[in-house]
Amino acid sequence: MSLYVYAITEASHPLRLDDLKGVGESSELRVVRGDSLCAVVSEAPEDLSVARRNLEAHHTVQERLWSDGVTLPLGFGFIAQDEEAVRAVLEQSAEQYTQRLAELTGRVEFNVKGVQDEDTLLRQIVEESDRIRELNEATREGRGSPEQRVELGQLVAQEVQARQEALAEQVVATLRPLGYAENLSAPSQQYFVNASFLVDGEKSEEFTNACAELSEQLPEGVELRLGGPLPPYSFA
Repeated sequence: MSLYVYAITEASHPLRLDDLKGVGESSELRVVRGDSLCAVVSEAPEDLSVARRNLEAHHTVQERLWSDGVTLPLGFGFIAQDEEAVRAVLEQSAEQYTQRLAELTGRVEFNVKGVQDEDTLLRQIVEESDRIRELNEATREGRGSPEQRVELGQLVAQEVQARQEALAEQVVATLRPLGYAENLSAPSQQYFVNASFLVDGEKSEEFTNACAELSEQLPEGVELRLGGPLPPYSFA
């Protein structure tokens, strides 16, 4: 029987699971024990889907476990063949998992996303670049050649990228000293920076305050969105 695996914990973890339900219909939670580690599992549904109920169940189990002690939370949809397969992994990787649990003990994750208002950014670029302003005016008045329109698009794109890369570097460089580790995702059209930081629990308030102060220092139209403290999903 295949098993859905939620997290790995130390054997000493309280494992309060009685009032929780896992993913799928046959969702009773149980524990697979190795010598020094445990895995929290339930029977894997045959038709596992990314439904709201399943996602909520997955995160509720992980949040309960984390509230009682350090865990290694697994991503949604992790399936093992059976209990023996789970137990074998716990035994074979016991040293690695124990070390990782020690690194996560007393630490939490914060996620920082940076967004920038496109209209404000483009206005700033036009105001601060003589060549872009000249090309923009010519294009708006119908005087610009096809070559000039291409040049305008290229210059604007280059300026947007350069400014957002500089902002991302500023955000990460400012917050890095407050974290134990960091995990940077590639920038996207939506976020110029998307960074997760592993932070000592006792520094949570300091990290939050640093984000607030940094947000006030950033240019007009730039916003930092802070998530956390969270279980360290990005570092498990």
